[in-house]
Amino acid sequence: MNSYKNIIILTGAGISAESGLATFRASNGLWNNHKVEDVATIEAFERNPDYVHDFYNELKLELIKAQPNPAHLAITKLQQNYPAKISVITQNVDTLHEKAGNQNIYHIHGQINQSVCLNCGHILETFGDVDTQTQCHNCHVTGMMKPNIVFFGENLLCMDTVEQLLSSCDLFLSVGTSGVVFPAASFVQIAKYNGAKTFEFNLEPTSNNFYFDKHIMGPAGTTLPAFIEELLKSS
Repeated sequence: MNSYKNIIILTGAGISAESGLATFRASNGLWNNHKVEDVATIEAFERNPDYVHDFYNELKLELIKAQPNPAHLAITKLQQNYPAKISVITQNVDTLHEKAGNQNIYHIHGQINQSVCLNCGHILETFGDVDTQTQCHNCHVTGMMKPNIVFFGENLLCMDTVEQLLSSCDLFLSVGTSGVVFPAASFVQIAKYNGAKTFEFNLEPTSNNFYFDKHIMGPAGTTLPAFIEELLKSS
């Protein structure tokens, strides 16, 4: 183990799956028994906003119950005890990182507990229901709140900050992500280009395996805490 100053931890659906949450796109093309194209596209929202709001309101109830697993908690331990800047970039819309006490979290696909006003851009944070009757707290316009989830065709969030972090990263950990969804799949390549050591934690190697220095296979709730313990010992 080297001594690192800027660590990035990229997380995907695999880390949340160990807390009992369904992955975004299952093998049958469904997300929580709904067609992805019916609940995660701007066209679907424009066509039937009530249906889309109902889906995310129901999903909130499921995510509220979910609890962080040892992988999330290990990140908190690392941030509290390792002398480096440690950032979490997550593709997950749940708040398990927040529940675990993680800091410096960047939700590039949005958050389940947020809605954005399409009229003024105001972000409303709530685990309560949001629908076509919800009024924006800032501009007071009704019916313009959209789940702050990045739909297909929309730009990812926080990308300016993410690019800055990747440019100075010296240790890049990818946890529970498939490595096939761009641009997040390119993060390891950027980190590697800038001189970072790169580790992949997954159930099986991904198509990005060329850019990882080491693959650590197995459940993240087991492999990541063990890795972090070794990293802490080395510090």
